[in-house]
Amino acid sequence: MVLIDSARAYERALLSGIARYSQLHGPWIFFHKPPFWEKRPRKSLIAELRTVDGIILIESPYLPEVLKLRVPVIVSNYATERIVGLPNIVSDHRAIGRMAADHLIERGFRHFAFCGYGDYFWSNQRGEGFQQRVQEAGYNVHRYDPSGIRKRILWKKEQQFLIEWLRSLPKPVGLMACIDERSQQIAEACKAAALSVPDQMAVLGVDNDEIICHLSNIPLSSVALTAEKGGYEAAELLDKLMQGRRNTKTLIEIKPSHVVTRASTDVLAVEDPHVSRAAKFINDNCRHTLHVADVAKAAGLSRRVLEKRFRAALERSINGHIRRCRVQLILKMLTASDMTVLEIALSMGFSDAAHIARYFRSETGMSLAEYRRQYCPK
Repeated sequence: MVLIDSARAYERALLSGIARYSQLHGPWIFFHKPPFWEKRPRKSLIAELRTVDGIILIESPYLPEVLKLRVPVIVSNYATERIVGLPNIVSDHRAIGRMAADHLIERGFRHFAFCGYGDYFWSNQRGEGFQQRVQEAGYNVHRYDPSGIRKRILWKKEQQFLIEWLRSLPKPVGLMACIDERSQQIAEACKAAALSVPDQMAVLGVDNDEIICHLSNIPLSSVALTAEKGGYEAAELLDKLMQGRRNTKTLIEIKPSHVVTRASTDVLAVEDPHVSRAAKFINDNCRHTLHVADVAKAAGLSRRVLEKRFRAALERSINGHIRRCRVQLILKMLTASDMTVLEIALSMGFSDAAHIARYFRSETGMSLAEYRRQYCPK
C-alpha cells in the first residue's frame, strides 16, 4: 500500500521511483491513497489496511493504528524531522537552502531574502541553510515573518503583507521561497506590486514542479530534488522488509541535485554592462570549449581589463565562471536526460568519457559514477 498523495511534484516523484522499482522487480499490486481517503470512517480504513503486506506513507493521523498492523512501514513526515523506530524518508533541508544560496550568490546578488512558512520545521531548516550560506559569503538575509498573521487567512489578505515586505527589501534582491507554491505566490505579489522579476527580484523555489513553475507569468527557477531516487530506495527497502530480510538502513535521504534555471533567476545582478555581456556570452556558449580571449572579444574589452572588472563584479575569474557554467550543464544533463557519459562528453567538446570524467572530478571532487549514484534516479 502506498499512502502518498500525488498532488505535488515531490510526492509524484516518490511515486515514480516506487513504480520504477515495481516494474523492475515486481510486479506489485498497489493500493494508492485515493482522494479524501482519511475522511472515510476509521474502522473501514483500518480494515482495508489489514489486507496489505507493507506500507509507505507520508504523515498521517492514523500512524498509531498503522503501526499496530505489524506490517513493514516506511514513513516520511513533514511535522517532525524523523519518527524514531521506523525507516524514514527525510530531506536534507539545510543542503537545499545552501544550494539555493549558491545559485543566487553566483549571479552577483548582494541582497538576499527568504520567504517560508513559519510553522513548518522543513521550511525553517531550508531558511537556516540559506541564511548560513549567505552569511558565510559575507551578506545578510531578510526573512519574511508570518508569525503575526492569523492562520487560515485569505490569500488576498496575506498578499498585502507580502507586497509590503517585498517593497521594503533592498533591490536587486535574490529571494528563496521554501517551496514552488510559495515562489509562485511571491511572483504574483511582485506583479501586483509592480516589481520586476528577475531584474529587481530574482525568485527561486524548491521541488521543480513543472506545473507550478509555469503558472506564473514568468517561468520560475527551482531546486530539483532526488525524490524519484528516494522513492526507488524506499520501495527497495520495503521489498526486503516484506521478505523478512534483516534491515540496517533507517534513513532514505532526499538531496538537492541541481537548480533548474528559468527566467525568474536568469539574470546577473551586476551594474557593469561589459561584465554582464561577458557572463551572458559564457552562459549561452558554455557547451563549447571557450577561451578568455573569446569572452573578451564578445564583451568589447581587452582581456586584462575585463578580467579585473569581472573579478570585482562577481568575485571570480573569467575561467572560473566558464568552468562553473560547464559543470552546471554537465550536472543538468546527468540528472535530467538519459544521455550516456560519452554522449555528454562529445556534445560538450571533450574527446572521450575519460576526459570529461577527469574534468568533472577536478571541479567537484567527485567522480561521475559517484554523482550518479547519489543524485540520479536508478
